[in-house]
Amino acid sequence: MIITISGVPGSGKSTVARLVARKLGFRHHSAGDFMREIAEKRGVSLLELGRIAEKDRSIDKELDERTIRLGKEEDDFVMDSRLAYYFIPQSFKVFLMVDEMAAAKRIFSDIKGKKMGRKVEKESTTLAATLASIRKRKKSERQRYRKYYGLNPYDTKQYDLVIDTTRTAIEDVVEKVVEAVKKSCMSC
Repeated sequence: MIITISGVPGSGKSTVARLVARKLGFRHHSAGDFMREIAEKRGVSLLELGRIAEKDRSIDKELDERTIRLGKEEDDFVMDSRLAYYFIPQSFKVFLMVDEMAAAKRIFSDIKGKKMGRKVEKESTTLAATLASIRKRKKSERQRYRKYYGLNPYDTKQYDLVIDTTRTAIEDVVEKVVEAVKKSCMSC
């Protein structure tokens, strides 16, 4: 079984994916971690890498090929990625939503807590800047994915399960995903 978890920035994709994988005894893969690796190698922020990717198709192509390869070569994993649902169509597809201000608070709080051990995003120095960065990132992704794939990754009709994480504890979100996966797999 392959589970792909997508959603808006700050919705908890990575955390939920990691916890679902742990609970099910699956591996966890993250496109966000891979994007951060690329950004760090290039010496740019995630937002800057997104802007570069709007003109340089090779960044998305590298991510796409990695995701497709995972979907063909591995089983029993959870992947958090904006487009894994598209490249691994046989996966159980989860989408996480969150209110933009709640997302900004989560991201800003996370960044503040990691200042000592991780490069801080240049665009996220204040809560207002973090909110603006989220909006720019979503706009950039919508434009790129429409241009490259003809799709909107935020269209919830494409998913098997949609959860609003704004006021839902992370443990409850994980339980909802695990229950839905087990229910869908009864016929597996």
